[in-house]
Amino acid sequence: MEAVRRWQADWRYPTALLCIYGFFSTVKPLEPFLTPYLTGPDKNLTTEQVNNQIFPVWTYSYLSVLVPVFLLTDWLRYKPVVIFQCLSLFATTATLLWLRSVAAMQAMQFCYGVVTASEVAYFSYIYSVVDLKRYRKATSYCRSVQLLGYTVGSVLGQLLLSFQLMSYDNILVFTLVLTSIALPVACLLPMPRQSMFFHRNKTVTERIKTHGDGTEDSTEHSRRAKVSLEEPRGEMVEKEAGQGVDEKDKDLEVGARSCSQVLLQLWKDFLQCYSSRQLLYWSVWWAMATCGYNQTANYVQVLWEHVQPSQNGSIYNGGVEAVSNLLGAATAYGIGFTEVRWDQWGELALGGFSGLGAAALFLMTFIRNIWVCYAGYIVFKCLYMLLITIAMFQIAADLTMERYALVFGANNFGALALQTIITSVVVDSRGLGLGIIPQFTIYASYFSLIAVVFSLRGLFTIWRSDKEPTAAVRNDRPDCDEHTF
Repeated sequence: MEAVRRWQADWRYPTALLCIYGFFSTVKPLEPFLTPYLTGPDKNLTTEQVNNQIFPVWTYSYLSVLVPVFLLTDWLRYKPVVIFQCLSLFATTATLLWLRSVAAMQAMQFCYGVVTASEVAYFSYIYSVVDLKRYRKATSYCRSVQLLGYTVGSVLGQLLLSFQLMSYDNILVFTLVLTSIALPVACLLPMPRQSMFFHRNKTVTERIKTHGDGTEDSTEHSRRAKVSLEEPRGEMVEKEAGQGVDEKDKDLEVGARSCSQVLLQLWKDFLQCYSSRQLLYWSVWWAMATCGYNQTANYVQVLWEHVQPSQNGSIYNGGVEAVSNLLGAATAYGIGFTEVRWDQWGELALGGFSGLGAAALFLMTFIRNIWVCYAGYIVFKCLYMLLITIAMFQIAADLTMERYALVFGANNFGALALQTIITSVVVDSRGLGLGIIPQFTIYASYFSLIAVVFSLRGLFTIWRSDKEPTAAVRNDRPDCDEHTF
């Protein structure tokens, strides 16, 4: 029993459970074939209904629940939201399996919007239970396992359908079984004692009380260091001096941290983070590019179905998704080994590679060949994974660890706001309700605009960096001449 307790107290225990949960919750064999399934004999929906009435609901629901889920995640301390995500995923799959109408499929998309919004709990949980020095390793494990789950799901779906081993409905039943495995794993996750905002002070007082002998472990030291970044020195000293205060008084002090105080702290952190102009430019690209990527990934199956209907031949959507995931991961991983001054050349890279992505989208749109569409999508996805990795690295370089979730969440919220505008105007049947070819023409033009703006900005950044050393030399010369005379 003692060995079990030591294992549960170690950082590997929650990390392993979170990785197991991440794998079983992301193996979705039917996801690459969702459009053929909805437009096939099982659901008997039209392409227009899927494209203009069902898929837009995901964007609206994702945007509407993102902020409430973010606050609930911190207030409930992550684990309950992870469990709720699993239950929402189960509801999504069950609705897709057993219901048939357009309204039912819209409800399914709403549930899936809740699932994607709840990912903030999955990625934030690990930072609340492991030491600061384990952040990078734990994050890499969780992200790698998620990627593995998506890849296994895509390959599995491709094999099951290509060799006719399972029908669409049986694949959904199999997905429900995998989700049922993920649920008890989520329940086994240890409950964190602290969170970013609502429960931060409580954790500090508890840990000081626990180590009454004056000693501190590395975890406590890192937690207190993180808090000291946010609070004045005097407040920290007062907390340390108040170790003898009654526990009830401490709880009352902690409970006084209301929702309005948390929102005010969020706003102050937001303004402080985006006071950096360089970070603001990278965040603007993040929001714009993620908006375009989400739109492309969300509707690309409709384009594939338009170019080559599944009834007229074999489809390889699962294989394409698997290849794009693996190559995207390899491309992102390779960035860590490049010796490039991204602060100088990064914006030009954003513009140039965004232009290549726009070219891939134009080829997918106007060359009506399924293999060109597949290849263009792989290139486009790899370029996005490459650039978003660079953007994350550059933004993270200017932030403390505690503000990652806030800034990344704000960037994603901006992307969703843009995506909602595009969806409501271009895609939704209550707006223009355009067909899939005009849609992708707009997406390709959208990335062309991003490419032009950031290429010009990148050229200006390089020109300014070349001028700065010269200006510095000129500024030194008058001082030298003045001393000479």
